[in-house]
Amino acid sequence: MDIDINSRFGRMALLAGEAMLRRTASLRVALFGLGGVGSWCAEALVRAGVGHITIVDSDDVALSNCNRQLPAMDSTLGRPKAEVLRERLLDINPACEIEARVEAFTPENAGTFGLDSYDYVVDAIDSLQCKARLLLEATAAGASTVSSMGAALKVHASEIAVAEFGKVQGCPLARALRTLLRRRGEWPSAPVMCVYSPERLHNRMEVPPPAQLDPASLDMWTARKAAVNGTLSHTTAIFGMRLAGLILEEIYDITAES
Repeated sequence: MDIDINSRFGRMALLAGEAMLRRTASLRVALFGLGGVGSWCAEALVRAGVGHITIVDSDDVALSNCNRQLPAMDSTLGRPKAEVLRERLLDINPACEIEARVEAFTPENAGTFGLDSYDYVVDAIDSLQCKARLLLEATAAGASTVSSMGAALKVHASEIAVAEFGKVQGCPLARALRTLLRRRGEWPSAPVMCVYSPERLHNRMEVPPPAQLDPASLDMWTARKAAVNGTLSHTTAIFGMRLAGLILEEIYDITAES
């Protein structure tokens, strides 16, 4: 990847130096989930000069995504989120290598992603079973792993925090995930830094699950989220930006010490 330090990434170079630009250009990142959290994380990473990013999501853009998801516009309705986002990211930095996989990460296909080839894995998926498997597989593969806990039912950005997975407090998703893993006798083999918020608000309006979803075909967490969890654009985007920040801050610190 050619680094255009003087123009495209000039402002970053002023702050962080050429060493950080070259390090980010060499990074390989896999990002799972391109919704209200993952889509903003992907944009931040590409704008920081990450050289390769694999983006993974099985969903198409829906009208209900427009309040919070980067790929969601009238012009993109019905198109795969991964493909829409790849086009946008390449428009930001044509030199970035971007692989878009229009599929979901599942326990059944986990072995097809080659997680040991990535420096970082970003978890921004909702399904409890799939999220648990991703944390296990990514850490076992040796990839530094960061994860978003529940970003819905949040309003106040000042509540958003970072903690290691085992120490996240006040997040129902984190609690459910830990319970599932402990019952199975499994645990991530390396620390996983998580973005979360202990804020727990309630919907002011009850909305039934979208008609296109069959709750019987979904795991308990996904069905519950689709049925009851409302979102605001700024909180989900901050979750995504904070995930990107965990990676970029680490690279900044590493290159500052070298």
